[in-house]
Amino acid sequence: MDFNVREGDVQTQAALQMLIRADKALGFKHEAIHQAVGYGLDRLLRAQFPNGGFPQVWIGPVEAKPIVRAKFPDFDWRTEGKVRNYWDYYTLNDDIAGTVAATFIAAHQTYKHLMYKTALQKLGDFLILAQMPEPQPGWCQQYTYEMMPMWGRKFEPPAITGWESQDAMEALIRIAVYTGKKKYLEPLPRALAYYQKSLLPDGRVARFYELKSNKPLYMNKRYQLTYDDSDVPRHYGWKQPARFKQIEKQYQDAKNGDVAKTRGVSAEEVRKIIKALDGQGRWITKHDGSRLVGQPKFAEGFE
Repeated sequence: MDFNVREGDVQTQAALQMLIRADKALGFKHEAIHQAVGYGLDRLLRAQFPNGGFPQVWIGPVEAKPIVRAKFPDFDWRTEGKVRNYWDYYTLNDDIAGTVAATFIAAHQTYKHLMYKTALQKLGDFLILAQMPEPQPGWCQQYTYEMMPMWGRKFEPPAITGWESQDAMEALIRIAVYTGKKKYLEPLPRALAYYQKSLLPDGRVARFYELKSNKPLYMNKRYQLTYDDSDVPRHYGWKQPARFKQIEKQYQDAKNGDVAKTRGVSAEEVRKIIKALDGQGRWITKHDGSRLVGQPKFAEGFE
């Protein structure tokens, strides 16, 4: 059967995690929900490349590609290598690693099928392969099938990313803890040391660092690459909070086997969540008037 799914912005992962928990809460007796979970998880498994990575969007099972390690481009990445269908390639954009890992963990905990744990480990293997070599042992938003950084959207150049790399590190820790395999922690010390040296003067991290030079990389409002952050488009997060101290603690705890238990949700929080639903069982947000690139124009206050 054909399928058309988007992993970016956590759409598929959030829906599947909700359905998994609903299926368990209902004792696996709600036929439509149970079938929906099976269908969605099957499609997610079929969208995983042999190296463990995922595309951003897919309409069918992915094609097998050679399994190789990440490397720097051997061409002029500023002008070459752009493709329209960037969504078909390996991606870490929009925190895909962490949300897919959480989905596979929820699936394995609930259904006990080995295939979900195997897929989780393959994802960890991909994150190990995707770590860039020295002198920039971080991760990129997007990779070619040859595992070189590549362009995404016109404001997402091939670069080392300071934002998605944090998610990649947290995902590796989560995978290591769940599987009990310390090999998934091995990339962390190099990455943490690199990013601690790459923080911006205000303590934040740049979304992009130029390949090899490691200079924070931006774009002006004409979408031209620049090192100057004074005229960047406002629709994108060019600088982000750094969580490296927290990640360092998570790493040390995982290394020492001292893993804290996740806090549950209180009854009061559940009541607030339920109360926020509208009459059709939805949570509604209102558009704040900001420009959404690539989206229709919504009036301020549009629900």
